[in-house]
Amino acid sequence: MTLEATIRVAAGALTVDASFEAPQRATVAILGPNGAGKTTLMKAIAGLIPVISGRVALDGEVLEDTARGVSVPTERRPIGVVFQQYLLFPHLTVLDNVAYGPRSRGASEEKARSVARAWLERLGVSALAGARPAKLSGGEAQRVALARALASEPRLLLLDEPLAALDVTTRSLVRRELRATLADFSGVRVLVTHDPVDALTLADRVVVLEKGVVVQQGTVSEVAQRPRSDFVADLMGLNLLRGQARDGVLDLGGDAQIAIPEHASGEMFAAIRPSAISLYRTRPEGSPRNVFSGIVAAVECGGERCRVRLRGALPLVVEVTPAAVADLGLGEGASVWASFKAMEVATYPI
Repeated sequence: MTLEATIRVAAGALTVDASFEAPQRATVAILGPNGAGKTTLMKAIAGLIPVISGRVALDGEVLEDTARGVSVPTERRPIGVVFQQYLLFPHLTVLDNVAYGPRSRGASEEKARSVARAWLERLGVSALAGARPAKLSGGEAQRVALARALASEPRLLLLDEPLAALDVTTRSLVRRELRATLADFSGVRVLVTHDPVDALTLADRVVVLEKGVVVQQGTVSEVAQRPRSDFVADLMGLNLLRGQARDGVLDLGGDAQIAIPEHASGEMFAAIRPSAISLYRTRPEGSPRNVFSGIVAAVECGGERCRVRLRGALPLVVEVTPAAVADLGLGEGASVWASFKAMEVATYPI
């Protein structure tokens, strides 16, 4: 079973024009910054908003095909949706919220409630069957919304920022539970998120959407190792440069260039891990072939590592210890030298 989606849809001033595939038993994350069109794309797949043009097919069954005039109504699509704000029916109990899906597909009240009880039990919230949504915590509401989506036995599960409404502690717990639930789901899973942690821990494949356009897609490791935009590189904690390679040098434009380990030629990306860069207050001596001066623009510390952002001919993000920040006096505005070895530069074609 595979989801094939090619969609062009308007969202205010933004036009989303995206194409991707999601195989059976795989979780595909639609990842991108706020305003990239991720939720719009999800709604178009679900048939919740009209599309300008496109085709959506699930296991060969056409759900949308503007060229042929096909548009299956949302309620007839074999799709379960978990919305960012969950959208549980406030006037129904938890049990009846979950039973709504089977009932809407023709099941008797007794059968629908039996299915609902089974899903509530499976997701560990059976004790809440008689409660109203207003009484639920964020984590409980998320589990109930997931149970409601799964109770209708969908072949495609769409999750729109399913963890965004949770606090940090609850999010970590629910993320583990969600991963286990998704692993048991036999259909196709599409997860919309702007959180790289969700994408890296829940997804098998990533589709990166920026300004309504797919800029990169592939397995999680492919995207992490070879980012193709500043957004992806920043998410993965990498410095991303772009230039013209020749004779072991990458010309970045202007007067900036770096030594690279390969004698490749043509337009190339170069990715450098922040931890591979060293900082000094005076120009360093030694083997690194790449040495640049810069000014500290910002220092962000968390736990045992600090990220130092530099401005200058080569803007970089450098990762150092808090002790190094103190020893080098890396306050905003400090003049520094940055160096890294050519072997620390990963290059790949644009």
